[in-house]
Amino acid sequence: MFLRKSLALAACVLALSSPVWAAPASTYDFGQPAPASKATRSVEVVMGDMSFTPKAIDIKAGETIRFVLVNKGQLLHEFNLGDAAMHARHQQEMLQMQQSGMMTPTGMMNMDHGSMAGMDHSSQGHAMKHDDPNSVLVEPGKTAELTWTFSKAANLEFACNVPGHYQAGMVGKLTVSQ
Repeated sequence: MFLRKSLALAACVLALSSPVWAAPASTYDFGQPAPASKATRSVEVVMGDMSFTPKAIDIKAGETIRFVLVNKGQLLHEFNLGDAAMHARHQQEMLQMQQSGMMTPTGMMNMDHGSMAGMDHSSQGHAMKHDDPNSVLVEPGKTAELTWTFSKAANLEFACNVPGHYQAGMVGKLTVSQ
């Protein structure tokens, strides 16, 4: 009986100390996704291995930008819009994706891994997949697009949150002015 109660208590402590998986944010205070047809201008961003060109982008509040993302590197890269805190949170998600085997250095495995053992977070409304509207993954040699309307002035970053890439310098400054 004592052992059963001890095991039950240990299970409760583990459950309470485990990370809570929240549903991805559907709104962003700095703007929202937009169709490419609404873009007021296009900005090409070249992804090298551990670099972005340009390193800084200036935007006016209210602008809709079509980012054309060209991966000229040998590795999988991400273009993600947000602030430093958002990137730090997303880096943890990306690390879990890598550790689960759904992300390799050069690409993604099957995108919907909600049923993977130990990775089923659907009961909390968030299956492990890369589908945030402020982010796109680009495989080596490929081109992708992300179109975004910036609603207000903000100091943001565009970054690659593939494990280790942000820390290696794959981050740029995105200034949205009035």
